[in-house]
Amino acid sequence: MKTLLGRTAIALVAVSFAAEASATEWNVSTWGKRRAFTEHIEKLAELVAEKSGGDFTMNVSYGGLSNNKENLDGISIGAFEMAQFCAGYHADKNRAITVLELPFLGVNTLDEEVAVSHAVYAHPAVADEMAQWNAKMLMTSPMPQYNLVGTGEPRDELAEFDGMRVRATGGLGRAFEAVGGVPTSVTSSEAYQAMQSGVVDTVAFAQHAHLSFGTINEADWWTANLNPGTVNCPVVVNIDAYESLSDEHRAILDESVPEAIDYYLSNYGELLERWDSVLEEKGVQKVMISDEEIAAFKEKAGGPIHQAWIEEMSAQGLPAQELYDLVNNTLADARK
Repeated sequence: MKTLLGRTAIALVAVSFAAEASATEWNVSTWGKRRAFTEHIEKLAELVAEKSGGDFTMNVSYGGLSNNKENLDGISIGAFEMAQFCAGYHADKNRAITVLELPFLGVNTLDEEVAVSHAVYAHPAVADEMAQWNAKMLMTSPMPQYNLVGTGEPRDELAEFDGMRVRATGGLGRAFEAVGGVPTSVTSSEAYQAMQSGVVDTVAFAQHAHLSFGTINEADWWTANLNPGTVNCPVVVNIDAYESLSDEHRAILDESVPEAIDYYLSNYGELLERWDSVLEEKGVQKVMISDEEIAAFKEKAGGPIHQAWIEEMSAQGLPAQELYDLVNNTLADARK
């Protein structure tokens, strides 16, 4: 009897250890607070937990694991399994995807942004560059075209951008620089303080970020139709962590990405629908830039910056023209 009980106890312990071994817990690093920009991550965590019966879980941390400019570094050393970052925070580490941050690419909708982003993410040059950081692209964080909020008198003519201190990163920063602006790449979390203290006159953000980081509360005006471009912010996973997943958990993760993106698009669409009422509520003037001024901006900051990017990245050994053409071809296909 003692022998039987002993064997039963050992069997129960073995089963317990096996159950623990099959469970997967990932840490996910992002920043700020939960907002439209992170809803696909939250949805993904919900989906994998549900589909795995609680055996695959994700702990989403808002700044507790790393700051936003070091998330790719954290992925590279395995400090956490998943992270979100923006290409403009460290363009030298993710050169290939900066094609998606070129100004005036002509992307008009969030669906188009998803299409071009995921096409570029799937390119071998992107995969190779990300592998240097032990990172695998998982999904994008699609954002609408950025626009400015500012203080003082509205700037609705290109000449008024001369000397304008603007929080803008990556290709957007170069675009404003091309027309005389003075870009600064403070992080999104620092933008409100920079605006409040007068370090910048204007801040370029998507709508959700103006809300989340409080810049809309300092604003006197908003450019409703400048639409110079946007930033690209992927969600990546640590390659070792991804490859160590069981076949079941890896399949659950992969199949849940489209669902998470769909949820994100629906949620962000609701925010865009109520944006005008937000402006009215906060007393922010809606400024429309004339077609002539936008055309002049595009002439100075569109084609010339695109060509300069192609030449610079080609000189560094990247298939820059191929990546640039991929964006345009994907955009054309998405509109058919």
